[in-house]
Formats: sequence, structure tokens, C-alpha cells
Amino acid sequence: MLPAGLRECILSGIMSVNGKKVLHMDRNPYYGGESASITPLEDLYKRFKIPGAPPASMGRGRDWNVDLIPKFLMANGQLVKMLLYTEVTRYLDFKVTEGSFVYKGGKIYKVPSTEAEALASSLMGLFEKRRFRKFLVYVANFDEKDPRTLEGIDPKKTAMREVYKKFDLGQDVIDFTGHALALYRTDDYLDQPCCETINRIKLYSESLARYGKSPYLYPLYGLGELPQGFARLSAIYGGTYMLNKPIEEIIVQNGKVIGVKSEGEIARCKQLICDPSYVKDRVEKVGQVIRVICILSHPIKNTNDANSCQIIIPQNQVNRKSDIYVCMISSAHNVAAQGKYIAIVSTTVETKEPEKEIRPALELLEPIEQKFVSISDLLVPKDLGTESQIFISRTYDATTHFETTCDDIKDIYKRMTGSEFDFEEMKRKKNDIYGED
Repeated sequence: MLPAGLRECILSGIMSVNGKKVLHMDRNPYYGGESASITPLEDLYKRFKIPGAPPASMGRGRDWNVDLIPKFLMANGQLVKMLLYTEVTRYLDFKVTEGSFVYKGGKIYKVPSTEAEALASSLMGLFEKRRFRKFLVYVANFDEKDPRTLEGIDPKKTAMREVYKKFDLGQDVIDFTGHALALYRTDDYLDQPCCETINRIKLYSESLARYGKSPYLYPLYGLGELPQGFARLSAIYGGTYMLNKPIEEIIVQNGKVIGVKSEGEIARCKQLICDPSYVKDRVEKVGQVIRVICILSHPIKNTNDANSCQIIIPQNQVNRKSDIYVCMISSAHNVAAQGKYIAIVSTTVETKEPEKEIRPALELLEPIEQKFVSISDLLVPKDLGTESQIFISRTYDATTHFETTCDDIKDIYKRMTGSEFDFEEMKRKKNDIYGED
């Protein structure tokens, strides 16, 4: 496994629990790979080549754990399920994100999280609210296997556009539903079968029902805690971790991987999981993502002084093809000095001037104390790895939750083992020799 990123650590945890011998190496001195949390703050300044030291107003450098990739966990989503099944939850503490907001006509509005909030919301008019409520009741009762709940809609054939039409929902409500609830980044889903969208809205509602304020969770001390939790699981079951190991070569013989060379030594293996940065010749670029980490000394305006939130700017609102996201966390999550907030803006790049594309989001955050801008290539494997037995993950996309990351984990698992991913396989063995009390 290369590096000790989240996907790789989850897979090594599962493989170790199932009796596989796992060696995990990373050229970096820290866990997380491209999705690490950087501490102290001085290291973040160095990483982004910002001259000088952070000003004294930033507090102690050690109080900062800044995520390079902004994401929240859906409370009822796949990653939480993975954490629960493997009992990695015992190593982590989570907080519920205080609110989800959506951008409309230059302002931000809270995404309603209760029926009372929905009725009071100024996002839509009174009649629109009634129609929307009918639609939500339909989604809640929707069951592919029970034709009585479908009301003449074919989940595998009827396009989502038709479902919206059936409930007579207007464009603003469609924007809000598709982007703030189903969490699509583009409008391509409108012409696809409605089943996936309805299940996404269900996931949002069920996640919301768990804790009430919003459907999102975030770990104290940053997302870098997640790979470490799964690494501990792997270690309990005999997995070995080596950080700060420069990878000199991936050794392939007759088209198949046989080992990895580091510091003159060869670690032999039958299968290799790695991220694109270790195998540049085996991946292709399919786009770019821009992310801007912003340090603020104030909560975001119009969020009711929330100490954490998500803001979604639907593409239609700013004449784009893909949404812009803002993830905000703060000292309440032990990731920033007292009284400081970290807001991370991200989107898929569409033009030659990516920084201009995210201006609507940056305007919501003013004044910004310090910005850290990164533009990353979106890389995907050229093949499935069946012949070479080198299984490559995709780079992290612009979504602000881990559902696509978990899909990638399940995909790699299937390519490696030939069988469908099964959450039951992740359960700890009760009487394992490595088990904890």
C-alpha cells in the first residue's frame, strides 16, 4: 500500500482483519497522503511557499490542523458505516456540523433541517412549499420493491426531470433539491433514471434525522485522524506501517507487480494499492480541482455565527457547469487557534482563470486573513489493474463528503478480490490473537 492515505488505510484495515499480510509505506512523515491535515501552521506556510512565519495573531502553530482536502462525513453514509463496523469509532470523536446553507441570488439561506424550518424558510413561496412537502413525503416512502410507493414512476427508466415535473416543482426548488440535498455537482443527473437521485435525497434525510442540525459530521483534530484510526486497526491485526520511506521504484516482471524498492531494499508483494502520485505513467488526467484554504477571524456572515457549516453555490446561480462548495470549521474542532475559522472553497476548474471562478464564494468570506491556493489534477487509472495487480485509486474530487471516496474503495476491493464489497467483512473477529480487550 502506498501512501498512508484514507482509502489505502481503510483497505489495509479490511485486508488485515481478513488475514492478509499488509505492508504500508509512505514517502511523507505523516498519515493522510493527499488528504492529510497539516500541523503546525508553519508547515502549511512552507507547503504553499508563503514567505515568512505566520503572524503572532494566528496564535500557536501547534493549535492548527489544516485539512488539504475539505470533506464532511454524511451521518448515515458509507464512511460512518465503515467506522462503526470496524469499531474505529473508539479512536475518534466527532461533532455535528452546525448547518448547511445554499446560495441563491447573491445571498445564503439555511437548508431547512426540520419541517418547521421548511415552512418558515424564505427559499420558496407558500404553494411551492406544499408541493415540495408532497415530494419529500413521496421520497421518504419510496421503495423500489414496493410498486404501491412508486405512483407510476419506473425507478430504472423515468428521468429525474420527469419526477420534478410530476410534482410541479419550479427551477429554484429543483436547483436546491438536486444540489443541496442530492449533492450533485452538475445537472447531468436530470436526464438519468431517478432511482439514484431519490436514494441520495433519502441518504440526506436519514443523515439529518440522526442528529438534527445538519447531516454532516466532522472529526475533532481534523480529517487526518481518520486514516490513523484505520491504521491502528490494521496494526492490531498484524499490518506494518512505515512512514518517511522514499519509494524508488515499483518493480514489475512480465507485466505483473512483484515488489517495491525503497532505500535499496525490496519489499515483495503480490498486489499493490497506491494513489496516482506513485504511478504517473499508469494514470490519465480528466480535469482539475481548485481549492482555496482561507483563514478567518470571524464566522461567515448570515450563518447565525455557526462554528461549522457547509455552503453550496449551485452552478445555475453563477452561470457555471459545476457547483462551488465552502466547508467551514473552527477552533471548536481543535483544528485552529482560539477564535479562528478555516473556510475551504473548492470546485471543478472550467476556465483558464480558476481563481476568478471561485470569486462568488470568496466574497461570502470577506475579510480573509490568509489564503492558500492549490490547483490539483484529477487523475484516474488507465486500466483496472487486473493484469499488473497494481490497483490505483482516483484523486479526490470536489465533492464535500466521502460518498465518492467510499465508492472508490468498494471498486478497488472488487478489482482486487473479484467479489463485491461486503460491510460484514469489515467486522472485527471476536477472538483474534491481535484483538483488544
